[in-house]
Amino acid sequence: IGSVYLFLINDGKILLQRRFQTGFQDGNYGVPAGHLDGNETAREGCAREVKEEIGITINPADLTVVHVMHRKALQDERIDFFMTANAYIGSICNNEPHKCDDLRWCDLDALPENMVEYIKVALRNYRRGLLYSEFGF
Repeated sequence: IGSVYLFLINDGKILLQRRFQTGFQDGNYGVPAGHLDGNETAREGCAREVKEEIGITINPADLTVVHVMHRKALQDERIDFFMTANAYIGSICNNEPHKCDDLRWCDLDALPENMVEYIKVALRNYRRGLLYSEFGF
């Protein structure tokens, strides 16, 4: 299963979303993310998910893959593509209040304790310059 994630970083802060009523990691912070729908590239899927979740438009060409994680989940394996964007259009807003009850900028050096663990690991690896990691095996 392919999944995409956006590390939207500005002035040493990253945009985080707190999961709410999703059935997965509720109450923990993550980043704008989602599954690939098929018939789209990872960058196209990330741009689509970001538009759906936080209302900004990103040209897929402005997305850069900065980390890839091969992750073992409960019942399956996943390939996670973590990306950054060097430009976007629009204002950030919470387009999915039924799935996210907090949207905030957090200092990269002071992340909340209640963060999805594999996303925290991916962010740490990205900041270390590591392109690839494995999680949950």
